[in-house]
Amino acid sequence: MEAKILALLGENARMSIAEMAARIGADADQVRAEIADLEKRGVIRGYKAILNEDVLAEEKKVRALIEVKVTPRRDGGFDQAARRIARYPEVKDLFLVSGSYDLLLTVEGESLQDVASFVSAKLSTIEGVLSTSTGFMLKKYKESGRIMQNDEEYERLKVCP
Repeated sequence: MEAKILALLGENARMSIAEMAARIGADADQVRAEIADLEKRGVIRGYKAILNEDVLAEEKKVRALIEVKVTPRRDGGFDQAARRIARYPEVKDLFLVSGSYDLLLTVEGESLQDVASFVSAKLSTIEGVLSTSTGFMLKKYKESGRIMQNDEEYERLKVCP
């Protein structure tokens, strides 16, 4: 039941308990208890709305993807640098990745200068950080499985033999 509930929440975290219960053939009280247990155990860390910033009237934030090369520590690998980087409020997401860089960050600021200052004054001064590469997000086409533009009609992908 846990996997089914998590799949439904991933699809729509605002789905009612009653609808979830009906979809998986369980009792609403069982579903409610399972979700409470998932939250208590830290499996569910929070719920998030996917926003289309293009239609918001408020001032837009500047977002950047930053790749970071780190010297791993003998006693903790990349964890020590990652824990330190994660404490900064500018850092929205942080992943250990394979490839030419070790960490991938999503960073948010009020301006290009805010992000540049974060990189030069905070990120690059952390012990073990060898180099960074910053790319600024220009347009969001898809996030968390959701296409952001509504002006295009759905078109089935063509399959050629």
